[in-house]
Amino acid sequence: MATSKKVITREEWEKKLNAVKLRKEDMNTLVMNFLVTEGYVEAAEKFQRESGTKPEIDLATITDRMAVKKAVQNGNVEDAIEKVNDLNPEILDTNPELFFHLQQQRLIELIRQGRTEEALEFAQEELAPRGEENTASEVNAAILTSQSHEKDPKLPSLLKMLIWAQKQLDEKAVYPHINDLSTGQLEDPSE
Repeated sequence: MATSKKVITREEWEKKLNAVKLRKEDMNTLVMNFLVTEGYVEAAEKFQRESGTKPEIDLATITDRMAVKKAVQNGNVEDAIEKVNDLNPEILDTNPELFFHLQQQRLIELIRQGRTEEALEFAQEELAPRGEENTASEVNAAILTSQSHEKDPKLPSLLKMLIWAQKQLDEKAVYPHINDLSTGQLEDPSE
């Protein structure tokens, strides 16, 4: 049995959207959270100057955190461990699984140096590319957590919630959609 859906015109939809009160401060906080979590220090500094939005953590720590991440990604695991300990010696003590992963990565890097040909090939093709990124992300998350900051940015979750809400509304109404999240443009269903 077909149910008729309510049709919401683009004008009605935009009127409803315009009626929603979003504080600029909330939007700025969301943007700053994303920049800080993802490690865009220069963008965060510029955004702070332009918007007056204060980050939740000291922006200088972003540079330190990204240096650790880069060291892991570049295979300089010993340097990464040293940098983590300089930031906060308790991070690796309270995250034994992370320390184990860093040690695994260190072993991979030693193998990469030519200890055995077969192990080197396996490490470079299978373990190292995934291990470096996963370990770097784990280190980044642990540093953020140690600084009382969320390890994941909020923006992707909000975009997923938008998609979910649109799917829920699709069952009840015809309305202008945001199909391209990169532009945020509303697409009129009648077009």
